[in-house]
Amino acid sequence: MLNIAETLNGWCREARPFALATVVDVRGSAPLPTGTSVAVDAEGNAVGSISGGCVEGAVYELCRQVLNDGGAPQRAWFGYSDDDAFAVGLTCGGELDVFVQRVDWSDGPHLAAALGEVVEGRPAAVAQVVDGPDHLLGATLSVLADGGMTYGTLGDGSADRLVAEEAGALLRAGRTARVTVGGSGGGCPEPLTVLVHVHASRPRMLVFGAVDFAAALSRAGAFLGHRVTVCDARPVFATEARFPHADEVVIDWPHRYLERTTVDARTAVCVLTHDTKFDIPLLRLALTLPVGYIGAMGSRRTHDERLRLLTEAGVPEQQLARLHSPIGLDLGARTPEETAVSITAEIISCANRGTGLPLSQGTGPIHRPLVTHRAGGWMTKSVPTTAPAAGEAR
Repeated sequence: MLNIAETLNGWCREARPFALATVVDVRGSAPLPTGTSVAVDAEGNAVGSISGGCVEGAVYELCRQVLNDGGAPQRAWFGYSDDDAFAVGLTCGGELDVFVQRVDWSDGPHLAAALGEVVEGRPAAVAQVVDGPDHLLGATLSVLADGGMTYGTLGDGSADRLVAEEAGALLRAGRTARVTVGGSGGGCPEPLTVLVHVHASRPRMLVFGAVDFAAALSRAGAFLGHRVTVCDARPVFATEARFPHADEVVIDWPHRYLERTTVDARTAVCVLTHDTKFDIPLLRLALTLPVGYIGAMGSRRTHDERLRLLTEAGVPEQQLARLHSPIGLDLGARTPEETAVSITAEIISCANRGTGLPLSQGTGPIHRPLVTHRAGGWMTKSVPTTAPAAGEAR
């Protein structure tokens, strides 16, 4: 629903009832991810898209039906039709599980609180019950990042507590996902499947080394939605004029800045300095942190020497395996701009468990789940810890 947060925020504040259709599960190749929504108000105004067009008409009619009947939420399954690829179905070959519910004025205040945070660019999460007891279907609960404040209720105190904990964890991780809670002793007595819609702060990209490649990489990172920091100990090179696309330019020794800044599992650390007095203390620290990506620029000879020095500095082999060096995917990159594409392509591939291979050489669905979550912890597939090298010319 957060893809249409601005419109829904207005409708909630106006106490305008509407029907909300949300993708709660995806199988195979589908154009839009879980959590994407369409909404229709009483006047027939529609906003959003869940399929890029191929099932929108059917979803619109289902929304109108749920809104006008004022009845219980409904589920619909849309998939590819072998008999008629242009009938109601997904011609891309995927399947969508769509949950449709009516949202009335009573839900407006707490939804408006969360949607208003999203509109202002601040982190927020909305938990929506999509499977469970009939009286809880469609119930929502909002969690805001500011102090972990919770708004709304599912009508059950134990369910509220469990769902708020899961929503808070997903909000910190920056992931929209389905979770299952309850069904065991001591907590919520009946199992609930909840879709947690998350709007997170921008992931960070930390670029160390105020070089031409850093200028191109900061521009590419900003384009992809990262909050980009360029850091270098040399004030003559680390200037805002040289890096207009960076959110901040920091003059400091790289390892000292990394010690005092905030990182998380979505942070990408890109080391472009080519200087062991900067690289070794920086990488030694970075490899101990729970960041999502660590890459270092240089030739294969530079990489071998870097590994030797890090090993001598006491970095264990398990940590060294996290280092992507030479940095980037093998695109034959030579210019700073091409190299920036090579590096960001590898960052995307690692975040999404991609192979980095041409899609024409693969099999199976093009789109895949990013992560699976269940109450109590993450379940993730392994991510390759080594990668093809980018072009040697640096």
